[in-house]
Amino acid sequence: MSARESLNPEGSMWDLIAVQLRRHREERKMSGSALGTLLDLDRSSVSRLESGQIKLLEKHARKLDREWDTADLFTVLVRFAKEGHDREWFKTHTEMEARASELRIWELSWVPGLLQTESFTRAQVVAAGLDNIDSRVAHRMKRQEALSRTPPPLLWVILDEGVIRQPVGSSQVMRDQLAHLLALAALPNISIRIVPTRVGAHVGRDGSFKIMTVDGADAAYIEASEEGRLVVDATDVRSFRARFDRIGDRANPVDASIELIEQVMEGHR
Repeated sequence: MSARESLNPEGSMWDLIAVQLRRHREERKMSGSALGTLLDLDRSSVSRLESGQIKLLEKHARKLDREWDTADLFTVLVRFAKEGHDREWFKTHTEMEARASELRIWELSWVPGLLQTESFTRAQVVAAGLDNIDSRVAHRMKRQEALSRTPPPLLWVILDEGVIRQPVGSSQVMRDQLAHLLALAALPNISIRIVPTRVGAHVGRDGSFKIMTVDGADAAYIEASEEGRLVVDATDVRSFRARFDRIGDRANPVDASIELIEQVMEGHR
């Protein structure tokens, strides 16, 4: 079954947009290349839009409504889709994560999945009361293969101090996890910094997120329990870039962050 054939417009607003996009294009006897020219996209991107592999941006929706005289149809659909929930977001996010050349991660609660030890992951899954523990652990470990690509992705990671202090699993699990963070931080492509508790309230307290750069374009993924939200609109993603920079303004420098991780690790002897 092709990606286009698997679209479910009754179950996904984004699938509905993809179906409507193709229908309106064909009604106007417009080729995919011509639509690409209208939207300043290549033909392959149009094909991916119509198969639901990528999302229609709001700026493109506005242009379609203007050029096709569709009375804000696509603009409204995109806005509803962005505000709603899509069960494919997490899957799409992991696919982008695996291909990203750069990752910027802000984590408020847990060690990021890409940086977890297997024992930490297992303790986290058990603590969350989730089922299929072994498969969840295996899937998260599989995701970490993205760090072994050639060339490896660049990672800028900022953690709340509570992430390294809150016990997860046994004392040995935490010690091993913190040692793993130190080993990763020693790599030339990974930077890990800590926002100390003493800074108090700041913009990062609203929640965890990551920004992924794939093929020169950024997308943001907002973390949530079990599932999250994928943001691909350039204007919205820029706001997360700005938020990440503001969080970084409150973080310790790299050397001081490493020293703090070492101090906390020594407490788990």
